[in-house]
Amino acid sequence: MAGLDNMWELSLFVLAMLFAGVIAGFVAGLLGVGGGIVLVPVLYYIMSAIDVAPEYRMHIAVGTSLTTIVITAYFSAKTHYQKGSIDMALLKSWGPWLFVGAVGAMFAFGSIDSSALSGIFGTVALLVAIYMFFKKDRPDEAQFGSLPKGPFRWLSGLLVGSISSVMGIGGGTLSVPLLSIFKYPIRQAVGTAAAIGLIIAIPGAIGAFLSGLGKPDLPPFSLGFVNVIAFIILVPITGMVAPYGARAAHAINPLYLRYAFVAFLLFNAYNMLKNAWG
Repeated sequence: MAGLDNMWELSLFVLAMLFAGVIAGFVAGLLGVGGGIVLVPVLYYIMSAIDVAPEYRMHIAVGTSLTTIVITAYFSAKTHYQKGSIDMALLKSWGPWLFVGAVGAMFAFGSIDSSALSGIFGTVALLVAIYMFFKKDRPDEAQFGSLPKGPFRWLSGLLVGSISSVMGIGGGTLSVPLLSIFKYPIRQAVGTAAAIGLIIAIPGAIGAFLSGLGKPDLPPFSLGFVNVIAFIILVPITGMVAPYGARAAHAINPLYLRYAFVAFLLFNAYNMLKNAWG
């Protein structure tokens, strides 16, 4: 039985989306993660609270998140590009593989169990948080690092694109630590991740829309696995707030920026794994 059937539930949903939009937009610009690391768990909890069918809660959370990331990532990437923190050469060679990975994953999206999606989200977030917490510090160099070419580049692109799309996170959660491994300064990793989010979110959003068409018991105002009310509220809010997060990323100590990233990952990993196991 889907929720949002009365004005009280609808009003609470709108307020929750306004709050989530402010937080997600700022985090998107600050951490280059597209806001999905915040939006997916929040949307999942809200869908649970309004009694959306359990088998669709995570799908709607992921689909709606990816749709809003299309807009959020654009504004965030634009700001980072203006500050010179996006490796355009890397995007040209890595981007097609990220895109293919996202498209391939969304073909299977509709058939993946909701609890399995929660488990994927929580597990990946936990592993990345552990890596980011224990990785050694180094000066924030002015020059870009270098991601290995050849099979590693296309294989990593396929994996980052596919896993990120089914998690609804836009790519930053995986690409930021990966680029950090290969000596990208954190600000360049975050900036490039913002652009990566756009490459992954577009096919992801289309896939979520198509795979949810005709499904029974979806909440009102849904187009496939995308909730239209949430999208309408979140897009302008996240789009307006994301540039402030991106500017803050260039004013904050890189060490604090990394720890903020870890804190968000751990919080969401715990909650999503608990839901998967529950």
